[in-house]
Amino acid sequence: MQKNSTLNTRFLILITLTATLGGFLFGFDTAVISGTIVFVKQQYNMDALMEGWYVSSALLGSIAGVAISGKMGDRLGRKKVMLLSAFLFGISAIGCALAPSAFWLIVFRLLGGLGIGVASVICPMYIAELAPSNVRGKLVTYYQLAITIGILAAYFSNAMILSVAHNNEVIVTGWLQLIFHQEFWRGMFAAGIIPALLFLFMIVFVPESPRWLAMKQKTAEAQQILTKIFGSSQANTELTGILNSVENAGNAKNIWTAFTGYLKKPIIIGILLAALSQFSGINAIIYYGPSILEKAGFKLSEALGGQVTIGVVNMLFTFVAIYFIDKKGRKPLLLWGIGGAVISLLLAALLFALNTTSFLVLIPIILFIACFAFSFGPVTWVVISEIFPTNVRGGAVAISTMSLWVANWVVGQFFPVMLQSTGASITFLVFALFSAYAFVLSWKKIPETKGKTLEEIEHFWQNETHQAASLEKS
Repeated sequence: MQKNSTLNTRFLILITLTATLGGFLFGFDTAVISGTIVFVKQQYNMDALMEGWYVSSALLGSIAGVAISGKMGDRLGRKKVMLLSAFLFGISAIGCALAPSAFWLIVFRLLGGLGIGVASVICPMYIAELAPSNVRGKLVTYYQLAITIGILAAYFSNAMILSVAHNNEVIVTGWLQLIFHQEFWRGMFAAGIIPALLFLFMIVFVPESPRWLAMKQKTAEAQQILTKIFGSSQANTELTGILNSVENAGNAKNIWTAFTGYLKKPIIIGILLAALSQFSGINAIIYYGPSILEKAGFKLSEALGGQVTIGVVNMLFTFVAIYFIDKKGRKPLLLWGIGGAVISLLLAALLFALNTTSFLVLIPIILFIACFAFSFGPVTWVVISEIFPTNVRGGAVAISTMSLWVANWVVGQFFPVMLQSTGASITFLVFALFSAYAFVLSWKKIPETKGKTLEEIEHFWQNETHQAASLEKS
């Protein structure tokens, strides 16, 4: 356990705020498109196929970004790859705001998706590698909080720009007239330029990951950064543990070796936990909330109001995870949250089966969002950023995050079909079954990592494998 008396708190705040800006942009860039679809579709006369490309292009870019980020993070360093993601966010925002055609709009959405994918791997991993073990869970959870704030910021930004566009008292000329009045959907994208530039600016002032530096045999630089964070005495202890881990494991391995030996179990956990977090149905509710609520008898205006409520609850209950994750641990949050999610989904399925058409349906959906927000949502990012050793962390986190994005795509692609063909009741029952499996996985397979250094977590997997091998021999 690390002592906090000599911690450079201001430096840690700078590091955390900078990396979580990647999460904010992740949320903002994901949600901003919701306010533009109707207007872009009308302006460019998009057919269903082109509309689908427009909506899904960022998701495809995200999958590609995840695919390249792990190897790039291990080869170039965490800081340089964060710079790349900030650059991609900025180019995407500028390009979408000025795109001359639907083709170029989709191209720049793809670039924004690349930024999302890269940030979703590198930013939480970067926080985990620099954070003290006794507050690591809390600091990584801020990344999830930033995503939820980014989503809300996009909703409010879109509403504000729409209000300005319809306000004849606001007089602007030139390109501002085009972006904020004539084709105001461009202004919705342009709003993302500000946080992207801030992210790019702040990355300049944060250090490289000392664990990556140690892996690249840049020991003096690693010690300098650790000293700035922990003080000289604790920095020596930290560095010794990191160097021993790197020496025992060797340099960055081919990631496919992670599926063998003591690394097999953590990478399977990472893949399953990430995928199950999406198969719980969270993004079906985030993306298609109004459609779900309309099936429950809500008017469209009421359904949209319910969607805003969902966004607010999602953000507020993330603070529960921030408060408890380093006090109570990862497993209790997962078990309580996923258990509550299962009950909520089953209750929603029952109400839909009974053809309930009232605000009663909103109660289990809001309860599910609350349970997800303090468990599945933030704890998944924490677990997959800390259970892998330094020499394969970049690739292993990328594979786990890829699992999350592919599952996200599957849900987004097939949820409308399930909703139409089997009905809301069966759909929510399927989500409940996936969540029940996630509960069993969390209970039986995921170890508690609260208060452990990343090297201690690696030693745990090694010892567990050795004990299992010894039992087999005996």
